[in-house]
Amino acid sequence: MEANPTIDMREGEELDLVKLDKVLKEIMPSLNGHPKVRQYASGASNLTYLVSYANREIVLRRPPLGEKAISAHSMLREYRVLTGLHEVYSSAPKPIFFTDDESLLGAEFYLMEKVDGVLVKTSFPESWNFNDSHRHKFCQIIFDKLIELHLLNYSAAGLDNFGKPDGYTERQILGWNRRYLASLTEDVPDFQDVRDWLQSRIPAETNPKSIVHGDFRIDNVMVDTKDPFNVVAVLDWEMAALGDPRMDLANSMAYWFQDDDPDELRAIKNQPSDASGMMRRDEILDYYFSKTGFETKQWDFYEVYGYFRLAVISQQLYYRFVNKQTKDSRFAKFGETASYLGRHCQRLIKRSFL
Repeated sequence: MEANPTIDMREGEELDLVKLDKVLKEIMPSLNGHPKVRQYASGASNLTYLVSYANREIVLRRPPLGEKAISAHSMLREYRVLTGLHEVYSSAPKPIFFTDDESLLGAEFYLMEKVDGVLVKTSFPESWNFNDSHRHKFCQIIFDKLIELHLLNYSAAGLDNFGKPDGYTERQILGWNRRYLASLTEDVPDFQDVRDWLQSRIPAETNPKSIVHGDFRIDNVMVDTKDPFNVVAVLDWEMAALGDPRMDLANSMAYWFQDDDPDELRAIKNQPSDASGMMRRDEILDYYFSKTGFETKQWDFYEVYGYFRLAVISQQLYYRFVNKQTKDSRFAKFGETASYLGRHCQRLIKRSFL
């Protein structure tokens, strides 16, 4: 089992190795030999590469190709939050270098230390021999990392000016609604009823503000190769900000499918959240709120938001595929995914008392 699989660089996403070698050796003169580059197989947004030299391996992150939403895919955002968190949050990878000079490699990019570990994808490694108790414990250590992040004193991390926490919830709703309209295709509903429902029910911001990861899920949490209950890295910080931690929890819950979910929702499951012994959504919510002490009112709003945000992300990726901004065939079915998620939001709204 390869702990964190890499593949040959995808067509259209190749790096110029001659130019890359020149740039990296100017940044890190100690590098020896010629670079070998592989692309990390996971992730559907920013592009991540493993660059291997004779004496060192480093990770390079850059934005995707094609049209991008304003403020999305910011390498500076990732670099800034990792720079602040690295000393106070043990699972933040160490950043090395950032530049917005697109003349170097064709886009802004940053470098970070490679972390060795295992990413759980669609199933648990057989070699772990997990039973129900192990899987339940695994859930807890994953969400303990989210809780730790949300309770972290971001001032101590030097991140007071990382974002604008006041008004974060409203900006998220208005922003995702706007991005959905900007990425619509003829074969996907506009879900105006969902967008209007969210916009008319934006709650008061009563919780303390936290660092929010923005896309916290199982396959963004890397565990030790020898101890699956030891988290060694939390990855993909491109949507990190300061804001309402409940929004971040809702983002995570949108990826958490169960065996009693509607069939069309379960069809897009991409992590083993429904495996025997795994915590169910209500258990996770009870665990999270008991540990944080945060206010639980209006969870219906946050739940719908989480699913609709995932619908928007799926539709943005589908839009890029339809408009030939990427050749990544994984995105061909993402319009259906956006439709499934939007319909699920409609079901949740019908049963809500808000």
